[in-house]
Amino acid sequence: MSCSGQNAAPAPFTSPGTTDSTSPTAASETPSPTASPTPTGPDLCGPGSALNFDATAFPESPKIDNKWFPLTPGRQYTTTGKVTSAEGSTERTVVHSVTGLTKVINGVKTQVMWDQDFSDGELVESELAMLAQSKDGAVWLFGEYPEEFEGGKFMGASKTFISGIAGAEAGIAMPAQPRTGTPAYPQAHAPAVGFLDCGAVLQEHKRVCVPTGCYEDVLVIDERNPLEPDAGHQRKFYSAGTGLVQVTAVGGADQETLNLVKAEQLSDAGLKNINQHALALEQHAYQTGKTDFAKTPRAELTTETSGGK
Repeated sequence: MSCSGQNAAPAPFTSPGTTDSTSPTAASETPSPTASPTPTGPDLCGPGSALNFDATAFPESPKIDNKWFPLTPGRQYTTTGKVTSAEGSTERTVVHSVTGLTKVINGVKTQVMWDQDFSDGELVESELAMLAQSKDGAVWLFGEYPEEFEGGKFMGASKTFISGIAGAEAGIAMPAQPRTGTPAYPQAHAPAVGFLDCGAVLQEHKRVCVPTGCYEDVLVIDERNPLEPDAGHQRKFYSAGTGLVQVTAVGGADQETLNLVKAEQLSDAGLKNINQHALALEQHAYQTGKTDFAKTPRAELTTETSGGK
């Protein structure tokens, strides 16, 4: 979900008037009603960018319907493109799947995403990302568990971060009402793994055409990691009702471009399949026990029907 490096998967994405292709159980934890606001630190992304995290600002059950970042269980998006570096270029495919799982992170019940990242057809990363929408409509990122692979071999998950553990702090994946001229915002901060992505609304009302169709009134977000200026500087293009439709490179050693090529609502069987894969990935995290993810409560299966065909 971040701009911090080649294998970081972009955030998910449907839009009125476009050619969208379809218009383990465990005891749960609920947000503590007595939790108090916790500042997420200084202005990490520039003046006015400090955030206040308050677990009571989130509903008891996640529902992410921010028009720029909608996450409906069973929804799946595929983006394709290239990563270009001094060594050459590779073909990249990222598949984002919205699971029917929820997981409590830092006192908030989050929605679980499962992302698969392929380089030249080979799986290089399989990631669980945990997000939730506050009552005011902002979408927050609470953590990521990215397993890395090389030649089909599991290499570890060294970039894992979980809000509330080891100094990691949740951040805003998408503001409630993004507008140009507003301060930049941390998308998450995890000092233990050098993670700090900053977003800023760059443009509004753009028109963008990708393989799934042409999108009007597109929002452009500028993303960078001030801790790693060479790791990547991107712009992401979001369509209302769809989410992410395009990624372009501004700078960095590894420059990627991605376009939305498919968006679909999976069948109930398809949702069951992604739920099972996400649970298996979580189980592997607990078995290895080498990351902060293993300190979190287990995910719950909360949605088993998707409404797809």
